Amino acid sequence: MNKDFVQRGGWWVVGQVLLLLAIAILGVFCHRPSWPMPLVICGKALFVLSTSCGLAGLRALGRNLTPFPKPVLAATFVQHGIYALIRHPLYTAVFGAAAGWSLVWRSWPALAVSLFLAVFLDAKARYEERWLRQKFPDYAGYERRVRRFIPWFY
Repeated sequence: MNKDFVQRGGWWVVGQVLLLLAIAILGVFCHRPSWPMPLVICGKALFVLSTSCGLAGLRALGRNLTPFPKPVLAATFVQHGIYALIRHPLYTAVFGAAAGWSLVWRSWPALAVSLFLAVFLDAKARYEERWLRQKFPDYAGYERRVRRFIPWFY
């Protein structure tokens, strides 16, 4: 195994990809045709909102984007755009899209794995934040001002 892959948090990426694959497969193959339509509509809305959140995060991150939790060497500290509202908009987008997908497909198993994904992403964010505090001295103050995933809430 590539040492750099492990040192940059590559196993977190592998775990996230496996969970997302499980959610996608469970959504398609383990769905129920008789769910209340408001849940499906909420799922579609959540999917659209999550996509918007993810695109805003990608736009704000620019060249700082990496699939790994450890920031790139030339990374700059991003606090503008959606990062002024939440610290991890891409993780928020991934979870929201997964939950939305699960609701649209009417899949309880996919929704259960989506909830596990939320716990996983929270742990990954905490792991990543240790590196961010080391790289950016102002990150601790940013953590006190800006919530992790949901503005003004969490």
